[in-house]
Amino acid sequence: MKSVPYSYRDDPAIPAFDDTTPIAFMDGSCALCVFGARMIARLDRHGDIRICPVATPLGQAVLQHYGLSAGDPESWLYLEKGTVSRDFDAMARVGIRSGGWGEALRLLLIIPRPLRHWLYLRIARNRYRLFGRADICALPDARLIARLMDGQ
Repeated sequence: MKSVPYSYRDDPAIPAFDDTTPIAFMDGSCALCVFGARMIARLDRHGDIRICPVATPLGQAVLQHYGLSAGDPESWLYLEKGTVSRDFDAMARVGIRSGGWGEALRLLLIIPRPLRHWLYLRIARNRYRLFGRADICALPDARLIARLMDGQ
């Protein structure tokens, strides 16, 4: 994964987008991810974390830039200040940024990185079977809908 901050800005395959506030790129049809989006809308004390479904053109382009695809179970990214985090690291960063009860996600960082990545993959690869499907755009929660990016 490329780790140079703002490296996506130099990638002609990525459409220009507002990256002045944090963005969570997540599966918009996974019930677990939709739950995560609801929690962001509820817990984000700054009120500025936006959500971009990975199936959108922007989501796909950003994922591809970081060597992932929208169908890939590793497709949970968090972008803040030009730096990307992925899988449980991304979720922990969202929690830390959100504050309050979201801070509990910091505990994910206690798990050694190889084990954390292995555990994330086990859950992600079975997410539809374990948690089912949901449509992030079908949610009536106005706070969540306000955070969704159109994905250009």
